[in-house]
Amino acid sequence: MTGLIIMRNTVASLFLMAVLPVTAALAEDLKPMDMDAVDPDLLESFFGPWQIRDEGGNRLCKVTLKRDETIGGSQIDIDPACVKAFPVMGDITAWRLKENWTIELVDATRKTRITFETPDETYIAQPQTDGIFTIEQLAGE
Repeated sequence: MTGLIIMRNTVASLFLMAVLPVTAALAEDLKPMDMDAVDPDLLESFFGPWQIRDEGGNRLCKVTLKRDETIGGSQIDIDPACVKAFPVMGDITAWRLKENWTIELVDATRKTRITFETPDETYIAQPQTDGIFTIEQLAGE
């Protein structure tokens, strides 16, 4: 009986060692958005002012996602007050648009610090860093 339990645990461990790296790799290996394959009007409407906020909407941070390229992605303008609301924003130097309209905020070393995914119609921060919960496009600005 003990041998059977050891064998079962060994098989389960081998399975997890094989599956977990693949699962983690899939989450981290989103490819950059193919800008040429996207409707130009839809893509153009994506650029502009956005607001980062915590879950309760008490802490806010205004950013502008720009089309212009920079080291690590595209340019981002960050309101100076953002660092007080969310200290991690002091490290952000660029943003990237990935498959499935995923938004990444990256630092000067090109490391992704925050990823915003859309499980439904709302962007949700993964991971939630410094209390950042979502990013929403500001209309009419």
